[in-house]
Amino acid sequence: MPHTVRGVIARRKQAPTEVVDVVIPDPGPHDVVVSVQACGVCHTDLAYREGGINDEYPFLLGHEAAGTVESIGSAVTHVAPGDFVVLNWRAVCGRCRACRRGRPWYCFDTFNASVPMTLADGTPLTPALGIGAFADKTLVHEGQCTKVNPDTDPAVAGLLGCGVMAGLGAAMNTGEVGRGDSVAVIGCGGVGDAAIAGARLAGATTIIAIDRDPAKLAWAGELGATHTIDGSQTDDVVSAVRELTGGHGADVVIDAVGRPETYRDAFYARDLAGTVVLVGVPTPELTLQLPLVDFFSRGGALKSSWYGDCLPERDFPMLIDLYEQGRLPLDKFVTERIALADVEQAFAAMADGRVLRSVVQW
Repeated sequence: MPHTVRGVIARRKQAPTEVVDVVIPDPGPHDVVVSVQACGVCHTDLAYREGGINDEYPFLLGHEAAGTVESIGSAVTHVAPGDFVVLNWRAVCGRCRACRRGRPWYCFDTFNASVPMTLADGTPLTPALGIGAFADKTLVHEGQCTKVNPDTDPAVAGLLGCGVMAGLGAAMNTGEVGRGDSVAVIGCGGVGDAAIAGARLAGATTIIAIDRDPAKLAWAGELGATHTIDGSQTDDVVSAVRELTGGHGADVVIDAVGRPETYRDAFYARDLAGTVVLVGVPTPELTLQLPLVDFFSRGGALKSSWYGDCLPERDFPMLIDLYEQGRLPLDKFVTERIALADVEQAFAAMADGRVLRSVVQW
């Protein structure tokens, strides 16, 4: 039977969030009801509230989540009740042209739950990134559930559901950082610092963190940065990166901000034939203008990283194992643990740069 839980919604553009009753319907054949144990507060949730994603209000916010499978649809084979899972927003179909070509991380037809969650009056909710996990329970497709070590702290495990995975994957998957490489990361929030941790894990020897906030640069140092550049103290980030890389530029530069000025710095701060990875999400009105000859003459690769080009079934268990071995400090991303009613205050803390991640914990 359908049941009612608490959930955090954005009812209209730029309005404060509300904690309201949310109705979880019976799962469809391939759907799963998950009892949420922890969910990180991601900048994407704020973008939904502010109208930066689309206008399909009301939104059920939250998507960086871990929890326990409570019930399953009649055709579910991927998980069972009681499984501890991390939720993901790119459940690959296995049939689209990207999947058939062996590139499932680009899947063009990802799955979500087949029936909507609603408000008490029957109004359908749009779940953030197809998940909607600022709620006691949520409804997702079975492919959005990835089983991981059940002994893992849910607040840590859930971070792989979005921002931390995006940053780790930007370095390890998209950027293909290797042993001995030099890496520069522009923007040291949660995604950028995860890229720093990923570069360190991949064996980079020079890891340069770039930000305008000294507190964020300090966090970057804890997560693996070997050098820092305070952008508020220099108007020439490119020269500063070159000075730290023998005058050449970095092998891989990761833009975790997503603005024309940061992308331009990333483009020119890389070595000849180096790689630029854009993982910061730009807003639709932003444009970039660069001399075309510079694209040609510098060579290399310009890449965008979608969700860190991850495969949840491959990457989530591996990264949790590395965390449990003490080789990946995922717990350092958890700045504070909060209640469901504190999401609005967490957005303010995020905007002020006071946290890497606030995590709602049940």
